[in-house]
Amino acid sequence: MLNYEPFANVDAFRLLDRLAGSAAHPARTGMPMDVYRLDDHFIATFDLPGVDPGSIDVTVEGNNLTVRAERSTPHEAGDWLVAERPRGTFSRQLMLGRGLDTDQLAATYRDGVLTVTIPVAERAKPRRIAISHEGEQQALTGHS
Repeated sequence: MLNYEPFANVDAFRLLDRLAGSAAHPARTGMPMDVYRLDDHFIATFDLPGVDPGSIDVTVEGNNLTVRAERSTPHEAGDWLVAERPRGTFSRQLMLGRGLDTDQLAATYRDGVLTVTIPVAERAKPRRIAISHEGEQQALTGHS
């Protein structure tokens, strides 16, 4: 038996980010995220300020959740004095555990934050198992 962790590979992605030099500076990824559990759902939030909602693409293939977005340059002409905000196309992938219901994902974008809600599958939710008392029942019926 293995301990179930639906976002176990998030640490692997953090390691890859760290090796690429971006873990200490999440803004370099262009898409910092948080993931937390709320009751029977996991919530992933991605900071995407200044991103056109039409450029955001959320897809699921198997157990891979991919978020892509594009932040364009507001002014192409002119001499830039400071350019610190990341621009271009950004992408993040999460490996989702098998106990999540990928058919019921929901995504909303509000105030520069993309929120993806991932429900826990019914088969993965805790449930009480009834215990039968067959041995006691047979003994009672045998003495009647």
